[in-house]
Amino acid sequence: MAIEIEGAAKRYLRHGREIEALAPVTLTIEDGAFVAFLGPSGCGKSTMLNMIAGIIPPSDGRIVHDGRVVDGINRRVGYMTQVDSLLPWRTAEDNIGLPLELQGMAKPDASARIDRMLNMVKLEQFRRHFPVELSGGMRKRVALAQVLAYDPPTLLMDEPFGALDAQLKLVMQAELTAIWEESRKTVVFVTHDIAEAVALADRVVVFTTRPGRVQSVHEIDLPRPRDIFRIRFDRRFQELYETLWSALEPDIRREEDAA
Repeated sequence: MAIEIEGAAKRYLRHGREIEALAPVTLTIEDGAFVAFLGPSGCGKSTMLNMIAGIIPPSDGRIVHDGRVVDGINRRVGYMTQVDSLLPWRTAEDNIGLPLELQGMAKPDASARIDRMLNMVKLEQFRRHFPVELSGGMRKRVALAQVLAYDPPTLLMDEPFGALDAQLKLVMQAELTAIWEESRKTVVFVTHDIAEAVALADRVVVFTTRPGRVQSVHEIDLPRPRDIFRIRFDRRFQELYETLWSALEPDIRREEDAA
């Protein structure tokens, strides 16, 4: 198994009061799987991702990644968030090469890797452009290439396309799908978008409202390779969408009533 989550829970202390953000979760994610965490805002999806990354420790339980207990920053994952981490004073190729510099990779090897990443995300002609000179979609491609550059076995993605418009989101979903189908890395993808979860993932884990817990797990039996631009017209896609909406609807209705 790539990731084993064993009774992992998270509690925070706020103004002297303990808040349970995430109830104990037990879950396994296989090598090469594309798994989506789906749920309403504030349900603990990102908290779980941060615990897998080793950014925050679980209050109870443990997380094992590639056979090692996560204890501190997990350097065997790549982490892509909604807000990109590109440095404005570095060009696209220099931003992609940043993790390779930190690794101490030899310059010829790093240069070859950067060339491959630029080719993969179709930005060869924009290699010397600064972030301010790139469109939102191009910036996302650079950020994705940066995460992939040092070849981590697992990708953690926290609503990476959430800020994009609908058309650009589809383009980036298609890019990610093509890259994943070639590399077969383990991907854990956080989203609150049901359509995105069904289009991308092979398995969707539905979380309840806070304290988040696993409400249900759904296998997405759509064939691969997938045409991200047309898959939404597939009858099976619509059936899976309805199933996931039925799982989420009670919690969403409760949130609306509470508001």
